[in-house]
Formats: sequence, C-alpha cells, structure tokens
Amino acid sequence: MFRAIERLLLDPYPHRTIYLSLVKGLKLHGYERRVLLGAVDRPHYAHCLYQGARLAKHLGIGRISVLEFGVARGKGLLALEQHAGEISRCLGIGVDVYGFDTGEGLPPPEDYRDLPYYWQSGFYKMDLPRLKARLRSAKIVLGDVRQTGPAFVANYAPAPIAAVMVDVDYYYSAVAVLDMFRAMPDQHILPRVFFYFDDIRGTDVHLYSDYTGERLAIREFNEAEPDRKFSPAHYLLTRQIVHPWCHSIYVLHNFKHAAYCQFVGDRGRHAELD
Repeated sequence: MFRAIERLLLDPYPHRTIYLSLVKGLKLHGYERRVLLGAVDRPHYAHCLYQGARLAKHLGIGRISVLEFGVARGKGLLALEQHAGEISRCLGIGVDVYGFDTGEGLPPPEDYRDLPYYWQSGFYKMDLPRLKARLRSAKIVLGDVRQTGPAFVANYAPAPIAAVMVDVDYYYSAVAVLDMFRAMPDQHILPRVFFYFDDIRGTDVHLYSDYTGERLAIREFNEAEPDRKFSPAHYLLTRQIVHPWCHSIYVLHNFKHAAYCQFVGDRGRHAELD
C-alpha cells in the first residue's frame, strides 16, 4: 500500500494516471480508444496488433497473422487471443494467432551475448497441457525456432504477418527469430510490420546494451539487410502520453515489398492543408 501511495505522490501526472486506471478498469471508452490511450491489458501487444490490422485494412487485406516468440506460461498468448477478437470486431479483419516456444524453458546460454549473468537454462518452462486447455484458437509452434522458423511458411501458409512479439531473452534466439524475416515472401508479410521487443530496456541488473541480447540482433539485422530495416516507432515517442513500452516498439520496413508505396494516408486531410 505504501509503495502504491509513494508512486502516486512521485507521479508528475497523477490525475492522468488515475484517469487511465479508471478507463481501463471501468472500460469507459470503446476498445479502439482504450488501445490508443494504452488503457488495456498488455497495451504494447494491443497497440502492435491494432496498428498492423489498420494497415492491412488500408491495403485491402482481410486476414492477418500475429506471432509471439517466447510463450512460457501463455499469458501473452491468451492476451493476444483476446485482443484479436476485439480487433476483428472493430475493424472486420480476421486474425490468426501463433505462439513459438521450445516448451522446455530457456536453453543453456551460448556465450556472453546471451547475458548469462541474468538468464539461465530452464527459466520459463511451459505447462503445455494446461495452456492448451485455456486457448481458444491460437496455434502453438513447438521446437527450436532455428528449425521451426524456416519451416513456418511451408507448414502453416500464414496470412500476412502484421505484428510480432519477441520475448526470447537471448541474443542467439533473437537472431533466429529475425532470420525468419530476412527473406519472408511478400505474400506472407505486410510491407510494414509492428514488432514489440521485450528485452531491450530492462533494469539496472539487466543492463541491456547494443552489443548483447535483442539489441545486438536488431543492429546486426539492419547492418546486413539492404532492403529490410528495423526502426523505432518514432511517432509513439512524441505523443502526449509516452508509456515505457513505447520505447520497445519497432517497425520492420520492407522497402521492396510490392505494396510498400501503396497510398494509405487520408486524402481529405491532405487537401485541408493546402
């Protein structure tokens, strides 16, 4: 109780914090407005999926996929199912949910880039039967992503991927995830894909850097790929409300995608600015 009071007293915008808590708890607005305010469960997941679905709708795509890497006990996958249902109702877009995991928890770290001072083998082991009993439609892709990733398109023929949640902790696991998107066929990916990276901020114990973990995997991808690049979602960092998770959302730009240059703006708004 004391810590909650202390957080409120130290909050530079206490009225805003209280208001957002009320919006979330009482569902004071419609779902889309609550997503834009960040007043939903796992707002980072909701934001990426919602924005990906909006882009798909602008492009005339009626069904999309969302992927989560690092399922563990499944709370994130269950949240994605919930958000997928809400977004389908709001936007009229079908959403398929996939979760990737070994089922056995983290493997042994391979070297310093996996941050063995913080992550250890066996963390986050999945209770697969219990999770499957709670899921409604999400598909779990079991195995090492270095094997399941390259076979994903052939095995599942997914609808275009619009959003991706990466919570794999390790550098080598992040590399394997991003390798999937080096040559992903255009028909299975949107021209711009929203990514949430869970392990790039952390705490004073994690001490994430640009030379280890997911940050290093992102940097190396950008250095190696001439036509596909990750960039922070800068628009989120200039909003009136900048949540901590805003710093963990990136957009994968696929410049050679057949639909990359397709107009998705508001012609009416541009005309008003003349």
